[in-house]
Amino acid sequence: MTIAPDQREVVAFLGSGAAFPGGGPVERVDTHGAHVFLSGDVALKLKRAVTYDYMDLGSPDQRRRMLERELELNAPAAPSIYRDVLPVTQGPAGPELGGAGAAVDWVLRMNRFPAKDELEAVAARGALDGRLAAQIGRMVRAYHAACPVRRADGGQLIRAILDELGRVFAEFPAAPGTEQVADWAAACRAALGRTTPLLTARGASGHVRRGHGDLHLRNIVLIGGRPVPFDALEFDETLGTCDVLYDFAFLLMDLGHRELHEAASSALAEYLLAARGSEDAGLPAMPLFLSVRAAIRAMVLLQTDRARDVPRASAAEIARYLGQAVAALRPAPAQLIAVGGVSGTGKTALARALAPGLGLPPGAVHLSTDAERKAAAGLAASQHLPDAAYAAAAREGVYDALFARTRVLLDSGYSVVLDGTFLNAAKRNEAARLGAAAGVPFAGLWLTAPMPVLEARIAARRGDASDADIAVLHRQLAGDHGAKGWEPVDASGSPDEVAKAARAALVRNFAREAPIRLP
Repeated sequence: MTIAPDQREVVAFLGSGAAFPGGGPVERVDTHGAHVFLSGDVALKLKRAVTYDYMDLGSPDQRRRMLERELELNAPAAPSIYRDVLPVTQGPAGPELGGAGAAVDWVLRMNRFPAKDELEAVAARGALDGRLAAQIGRMVRAYHAACPVRRADGGQLIRAILDELGRVFAEFPAAPGTEQVADWAAACRAALGRTTPLLTARGASGHVRRGHGDLHLRNIVLIGGRPVPFDALEFDETLGTCDVLYDFAFLLMDLGHRELHEAASSALAEYLLAARGSEDAGLPAMPLFLSVRAAIRAMVLLQTDRARDVPRASAAEIARYLGQAVAALRPAPAQLIAVGGVSGTGKTALARALAPGLGLPPGAVHLSTDAERKAAAGLAASQHLPDAAYAAAAREGVYDALFARTRVLLDSGYSVVLDGTFLNAAKRNEAARLGAAAGVPFAGLWLTAPMPVLEARIAARRGDASDADIAVLHRQLAGDHGAKGWEPVDASGSPDEVAKAARAALVRNFAREAPIRLP
């Protein structure tokens, strides 16, 4: 990558190892806006002396300000990564780091982390499982809760992005991979027209914040086993200001693009749970947000290929992103599915397996009585509640909260998979009435398994949201007389076998009700 003439001496100095403890070998990584130097446990980021239509780094002072803003944005969420901004000074024998001479440029000093711990690498090796996806969802929600509110019109923010996308795509007429641009643009404008009142209202009520702006898998790293966001967008406050669901949509789109649909579904469910329902009503905008994020990735690839003078290199990937952008806006009817049965039947595992691919992307929202109960008490899933939390009145309150969220989600156009024992016939009937009231098909699945299987599963639980032990199971079995009208499912097999049997049961059920698209 070309180095600006006025930075060549600084780049040579940073690459020599003299700026690092021990002076060891240095690895350099170049991006469109920075040179990053890596040696030992230290990383030094030097902003490149470049000027784009969206980012001006032409002078040392402008580069310093951008580095200071980057530190300000990222240090609160990633204190173990971000350290300080240091001057590169002119010394008697050449550049020095933090010397007494005049500053000729500036670097951001960070603690280095292994590339294998970036979530992009974790996903590539197949290690981004449902448990980690749930952690990610909770992390993003906590991150957003700490972001400052900006009173901006959410509809105008998205309209400006669509205008910019339209301008850039027009610079690449008939470029390979862009065959769906016109269809996407028409569908996106129509979706914006439908959701503008919602987006405007969300901006007025605190859902637009100064967020991350670039929240995809490459910008999240595992530190001490926890997902930590870094490299928030610092060069444009307008682009970094957005609806929190639009911020989150970049990550969900990225997971979907990598075919990690169950992870995307789990991350969304945990985010919404951590938000305690406050974001549920914003979901009608999620398909638009996912679509715009995918189109942005296509646009960036077009621009990158042109900058590298390889105009066809990413044509297949560009087409994939635009196909994803179009697919996100296709109508998909909502459904309501309830999964019931005594403890140990595997309700939660089945609900998580069914949710991806149901209805609008990234799939149905999974709501669990166990998770709702712990969240309401402010506890982690693995923390135990006292017996009083399972008294009749408390159980009633949990189902009421679950059903209230279900109404909002169904009204938002999203499918829902409910997960609870549903031992009370009145609650089973109420779940069915929810579907009828929302005008969506309903199916109830009743899981069963032999007692030895149930006992073994309960004994093997670790870090589960359920507090039920074997004594609770025995009490449940004493009063379990099945669920009339719900589809029975043998849950004694492997998770894959149970999911296959459940899908067959759903086909039977919906054949009597209305069509359903199953994952």
